[in-house]
Amino acid sequence: MDRKNFIKKTILSAAGLAAGASSLKAKEESISTYDKLIDQVGFNHIPNSELKTMRSVYHPADTRGHADHGWLNTHHSFSFANYYNPERMNFGVLRVLNDDIVAGGRGFNRHPHDNMEIISIPLQGDLEHKDSMGNIAVIKQGDVQVMSAGTGIYHSEYNKNSSEEVRFLQIWMFPNKKQVTPRYDQISIDIADAKNELVQILSPSAEDAGVWAHQNAWFHIAAFDDECHLTYDLRDKSNGVYAFVLEGALSIEGQDLQRRDGYGIWDTAEIKITGSKDAKLLLMEVPMQP
Repeated sequence: MDRKNFIKKTILSAAGLAAGASSLKAKEESISTYDKLIDQVGFNHIPNSELKTMRSVYHPADTRGHADHGWLNTHHSFSFANYYNPERMNFGVLRVLNDDIVAGGRGFNRHPHDNMEIISIPLQGDLEHKDSMGNIAVIKQGDVQVMSAGTGIYHSEYNKNSSEEVRFLQIWMFPNKKQVTPRYDQISIDIADAKNELVQILSPSAEDAGVWAHQNAWFHIAAFDDECHLTYDLRDKSNGVYAFVLEGALSIEGQDLQRRDGYGIWDTAEIKITGSKDAKLLLMEVPMQP
């Protein structure tokens, strides 16, 4: 897909970007979030039928896409809105990883999504959520929110406070089921539980720890208070793992990583992690094809 067509399609998926904008036109509302995004990716990171040599991709923090809209300062790990890089479309079913800073009292107006798993992880401040399912909630650091857009939802996200920024990660995954009934869930985790441990915050099962999503994916978070060596065993050996460094510095499989670096690994059954003091890590295990 060329840049012109990419921008034409993704500008619709960024609906609600400009605070104070009116509702979308009927024609735009009829275009599926899933369909807009699925035809942009090639799923070129396809795993072998059996495990072979580990493969990886390194995304330094300063190579991410960036946009400053005044009220929104955002970095994109993968192509999004006006940022287009054909080599940075996705990591398997992980399509969007946006690192957002929203000014006090501002936010994303009511806008639609469908057939997408949307995860929000606040890092600082209070983020107010409202949706067409009747949910009204404020999420903050330590919370994890998931929405299955399914047959279609509208939602808005605003900084609850007028005097300070809110910082959060916005993550989108392609689902393994389309046209499901929309749903919303959130949990709170105690970061102390994640000290030098990988704590699960998302899985495919409602019976498992954390929130759940319509995808064969597992997310974990860790916070290190000293040098620590961990091994992560993949739940599904055909999956890959995308690591995102929230704070500090650490090493994964010998690759040194700094704050906000991303590192994707696939064709392996496990990964070795060496954390350092005050480092924080988000680990996302996802299918490498839909």
